[in-house]
Amino acid sequence: MVRGKIEIKRIENLTSRQVTFSKRRKGLLKKAHELSVLCDAQVAAIVFSQKGKLYDFASSDMKKMMEQCEIYRSEYFNAERLQEEKDVQDLKNEVTVMVNKIELLQLHCRKLMGQDLGSCSVDELNEITIQIEKSLTHIRSRKAKVHEDEVGKLKAEIEGRRELVNEKTTLHEMFEERPLWMQSRSLESEKNASSSACENMNISDVETDLFIGLPRSQV
Repeated sequence: MVRGKIEIKRIENLTSRQVTFSKRRKGLLKKAHELSVLCDAQVAAIVFSQKGKLYDFASSDMKKMMEQCEIYRSEYFNAERLQEEKDVQDLKNEVTVMVNKIELLQLHCRKLMGQDLGSCSVDELNEITIQIEKSLTHIRSRKAKVHEDEVGKLKAEIEGRRELVNEKTTLHEMFEERPLWMQSRSLESEKNASSSACENMNISDVETDLFIGLPRSQV
């Protein structure tokens, strides 16, 4: 028959808790004894009940095993502490190296700016001069490239405006200088429009009477 899994949590019932403690304590100490016999190992187990009662097992002298455990703990914590101190010292050394590098870089920058040159030798001054000349060469090259790009943009903008002005001028000339046949056609259309207006005026001047009924007798 397969036993179900027991949920590991505090047993609320006091009687059940005491029974379980007694059974499992005996089982734990029994397993410790078996381990020491089967594997020829030094095993010590210490259990305190809820009320503070001590239960222990030792495969040899408990006092000697406790002393051995204390020595091991001391060595372990000392080794851990030494490792932490070593790590801290390594970090301090790295910080010192970085600070020295930063100071050297700052000093080099000041020398490039023409400051703190009193301690420089002739070779150092020549090296600084060469570096400054190289920097100036790069700066001038970049400056020329930027100017060239700006001039190109301005030329493109001027060319676009020039094309726009030419298009406006062409359209203006097309509307101002029309051919003669277009002018004569416009004159004819104006004459036709004026004659039509006159006819409309004459028709509106004629009086007309409308009579509905038998014709009137003439006297």
